[in-house]
Amino acid sequence: MLLTGFSTLVWLLYMVMLVLAVVALFLAATAREDAYRAADKQKKSFWLIILGITVAVNLFVPMLFLQIAGLVASIVFLVDVRPALKAVSGGGRRGGSSSDGPYGPYNGGR
Repeated sequence: MLLTGFSTLVWLLYMVMLVLAVVALFLAATAREDAYRAADKQKKSFWLIILGITVAVNLFVPMLFLQIAGLVASIVFLVDVRPALKAVSGGGRRGGSSSDGPYGPYNGGR
């Protein structure tokens, strides 16, 4: 019974790693090539190859060390590269701050 619970937990961890890698690969593929250069990050092809290998390893190669390395790559992309790409591409908050006026932010007459 304990072994069944442990195998279910391991399966869930593998599925979380796979979903994270697929999401990171999708986000990397949909970002513009020039945004990578403008954000001073690795090329788009580099991230597509790394994240594609991560997805393939998670699907076909049951080696925990390679899956953890892919998990680290996915997390680095999602935490470091993706926000930099959004900042360069004009992503982020739409509509600006609540204190923005028609000609920019209102600073209270300062």
